[in-house]
Amino acid sequence: MSQAYPQLQLFINGQWLSADGRKSEPVINPLDESTLGQLPHASPADLQAALQAANAAFEGWKRTSPLARSDILRKAASLIRERADHIARCMTLEQGKPVREAKLEVLAAADTYDWYAEEGRRNYGRLVPGKTPTQRIAVHHEPVGVCAAFAPWNFPAITPARKIAGALAAGCTLVLKPAEETPATAQELVRVLHDAGLPAGVLNMVFGVPAEVSGYLLDQPEVAKFSFTGSTAVGKMLASHAAKSMKRATLELGGHAPVIVWKDADINKTADALVAGKFRNAGQVCISPTRFYVHRDVFDSFVTAFVERTKKLKVGNGLDESSQMGPLANPRRIEALTRLIADAQDKGATLHTGGKRMPGKGFFWEPTVISNLPEDAGLMNEEPFGPVALINPIADMDEALKRANRLQYGLAAYAFTQDSAVRQQLSNGVQTGMLGINTLSISMAEAPFGGVKESGWGSECGIEGLQAYCNIKLVSEDQ
Repeated sequence: MSQAYPQLQLFINGQWLSADGRKSEPVINPLDESTLGQLPHASPADLQAALQAANAAFEGWKRTSPLARSDILRKAASLIRERADHIARCMTLEQGKPVREAKLEVLAAADTYDWYAEEGRRNYGRLVPGKTPTQRIAVHHEPVGVCAAFAPWNFPAITPARKIAGALAAGCTLVLKPAEETPATAQELVRVLHDAGLPAGVLNMVFGVPAEVSGYLLDQPEVAKFSFTGSTAVGKMLASHAAKSMKRATLELGGHAPVIVWKDADINKTADALVAGKFRNAGQVCISPTRFYVHRDVFDSFVTAFVERTKKLKVGNGLDESSQMGPLANPRRIEALTRLIADAQDKGATLHTGGKRMPGKGFFWEPTVISNLPEDAGLMNEEPFGPVALINPIADMDEALKRANRLQYGLAAYAFTQDSAVRQQLSNGVQTGMLGINTLSISMAEAPFGGVKESGWGSECGIEGLQAYCNIKLVSEDQ
């Protein structure tokens, strides 16, 4: 397969549709601000055709055996692995992250297809003992129907993969709208399913003005459920819109992950892990460790270790294997970070390194470390979604939990300690959907991924992610 950036197309009812005769927009390379390609926008007729195709294909796909659905997903997973280098390169070109990070994400998408291929074969209901000898009670899991899915630009392979594989494994059909900034990655994930023999209409992919596409799809009675990954503000708007017709929803929304570094943590190992995790994908990660609360006994040594490692990071072209951090994906984050860091300094915070845009072409931002921020600083309340670490001291566990739980977010949290009693306090006390203790590994195909409070509804991946695409039906029989 060619290593060039692919021609961008819509995918409707098993057909690839070009930009000819359609509105389009440029896709920009964040490395140098050049144009990679022209992305077609779906017209109202295209959106209607995609929805009609998904609706027409639903009954046939619902009746397709779980084994046959599994075979297609497995074949698609194998094709992803065969094409991983090409897909990763597409991702780096349009999103900016280092190509080795991109390839790991592509392989994780393949694992997600594989996981759902297997879990879809085990979408068990159950038998419930009746109240009388002649009564039989059965619980069935049935596909909810036609679904819509909206995926973001920061992880353009794994987030569409979770939505595609979950819906298809359950027996649903899907209209997918990936992010317009990173279309080629999602396009290749759709292509492998087409090449694996997925029936026409089961999966459709459209692009366009996000509000117009989501508004159209969520207005349609045929759409039974939608899945969205993105900001809390947009998630609330979509949920409000969908509530008019009581559509099911899975929402993975914003985060502002706290990190509690306890006084017995191994400072060097902890700093190594957290620098790698904080600056992965230039901090454009919904579960990125961001608000660091460090016990005052080790605060100074942790800040020193973290800053030393941050200063050594190599920022550059994601296609260069030696680069450890690429550019931000778009200029919007530069504007936001400029504002937030100026506000923090005005409020007395200490800037240790970074803090500004790097000179030259591209959307590069210096890896940034700030300490001693007041809780009313914008950075402590608004998700920075960039390469910025915020480090504050804490005196005890009560303070740590109070500050960690202060915000409306509850997606991810982390802690580093060897004390079993402290681990128990953290497990019970941190208000979050996912907690990593002495690890940042909280995202995997076999376990639920989701938040609490204003960070979302429901989960993707794991058995919970499959059941999110199912209706639960009780059948009670008697003679």
